[in-house]
Amino acid sequence: MMKLFKREDYLKKIRGFYDANDLIKVITGVRRCGKSSLMEMIKEELLDNGVKEENIIFINLDKRGYKNIVTPEALEELIDGYGKAKGTKYLFIDEIQNVSSFEQTINAFREEGDYSIFITGSNSYLLSGELITKLTGRYVEFEVQTLTFGEYLAMKKFYKMEVSSNPQAELNEYLNVGGFPRTLFFSNLEDKRKYVSETVKEIFEKDIHRRIKVGNRYRFELVRNYVVNNYGMTTSVANIASSIRKGGNAINDYTVAKYIQILADAKIIYQCDRFDMKSKKYLKGEKKYYLSDIAFSFLTNPDSRINYGPALENIAFLYAKMKGYSASIGKIGKLECDFILKDPSLDYSYLQVSYSILGDEKTLEREYAPLEKVKDNYPKYVMTTDQLLIKRNGIKHINLMDFMKEGSSF
Repeated sequence: MMKLFKREDYLKKIRGFYDANDLIKVITGVRRCGKSSLMEMIKEELLDNGVKEENIIFINLDKRGYKNIVTPEALEELIDGYGKAKGTKYLFIDEIQNVSSFEQTINAFREEGDYSIFITGSNSYLLSGELITKLTGRYVEFEVQTLTFGEYLAMKKFYKMEVSSNPQAELNEYLNVGGFPRTLFFSNLEDKRKYVSETVKEIFEKDIHRRIKVGNRYRFELVRNYVVNNYGMTTSVANIASSIRKGGNAINDYTVAKYIQILADAKIIYQCDRFDMKSKKYLKGEKKYYLSDIAFSFLTNPDSRINYGPALENIAFLYAKMKGYSASIGKIGKLECDFILKDPSLDYSYLQVSYSILGDEKTLEREYAPLEKVKDNYPKYVMTTDQLLIKRNGIKHINLMDFMKEGSSF
């Protein structure tokens, strides 16, 4: 078996729960983002820490030999068949959604008190929806994303792949193929894009159309395409519905909102609300949507040219999310701050993202003006691809590639 590249940012979030027998560890994330590999990493760490092989039960329900495990009774019989090792048993189940009504069985093993349980599912619509109602207070969710730009570089180095000395070239490649980990193991761009395209199609087919009742597939795809094509742009449910109606397609706001929620539950998009920094209130209506991987934009936009504005915002949003920050869009009068970031300890930072601010006074003013209007003492950043960094009014100008490569925090 190939040695695994360890995704330390996720492992350190989960380590404190390895032995929490009273909580089911639910690992969610879009299909092919690396959830199964993360469970393998946890298994490796347990073995390295002295846990015996016989105390680890690892079941991938998508693998050959497990295709008939589709009922709670079959799952219980399978787990019991591994024997009764002494001490804590570490139970890993991949693709748990293949078993109908699995919650009662999983909870029964949790109730026994000597199982530390880890499960994954291909989409959070099933997991979050079912577990919230049936396992309230008995589980903790860890969300995994596709590779950040920093992880992308680190993984290439780990597997001794060629890494360009030009950071901009590596960024362009990343933006052209996205962060699905398997992509790295194809040698040319055509193969990478082919894999990504098929992966995206598989996600929509298996995690939405086969599992969720979409009343009108054509209208759903109109909403999907609008959101994907306009990622990183301020919009609203009403605006989306109005735009689709102008194209001659009947649709109401409720249906648009429902379809957007389906995309969000499947971890395909993330919603970013707007926050008025003067009134300290979230603003209803307009918001931005970001993609869980830039590769989703390839589905509806065959143009290979990179639109750096929304693309860089998107990867900055995902990076902050991976680091544990929540993000909202800041409104300061008529000005807008790309992101207000809040860390787990409730400290704030402010972030503007742009391709470049050098040599263009208008762009420089646009990025700095919102931050200069903020009168608190929380950190303020302007993130660009510029190698030459400037100093102005205590605002930190940071290079996106270096910041993510080093795994820095805001």
